[in-house]
Amino acid sequence: QVQLVESGGGLVQAGGSLRLSCAASGRTFSTYIMGWFRQAPGKEREFVAAITRSGGNTFYADSVKGRFTISRDNAKNTVYLQMNSLKPDDTAVYYCAARASFWVATGQADFDSWGQGTQVTVSS
Repeated sequence: QVQLVESGGGLVQAGGSLRLSCAASGRTFSTYIMGWFRQAPGKEREFVAAITRSGGNTFYADSVKGRFTISRDNAKNTVYLQMNSLKPDDTAVYYCAARASFWVATGQADFDSWGQGTQVTVSS
């Protein structure tokens, strides 16, 4: 398994931006599908975005499409989530996850390794 550490969360006003980072350990980062999930208070964890191993294809939840961008730098073992036009509904703990597979998936059970999460709070 790969170890994941998220950073970049914080408090931001509605309409603002944040960039989350997720640093991965190990030398096999480029073999993992990477994803971001989030969990708001009282709600189940939900898929946000995923990116293929090369970074050539990305996938998004409808709720964030057009506002969030996932990217990765395999040389730095890091995946990013750029979040723009943030809304109060985006408030959640954001988790980075890794999937040891060629095929992209969006379910929690499809990912093998998880970070500890980083809090994002959007004020109105």
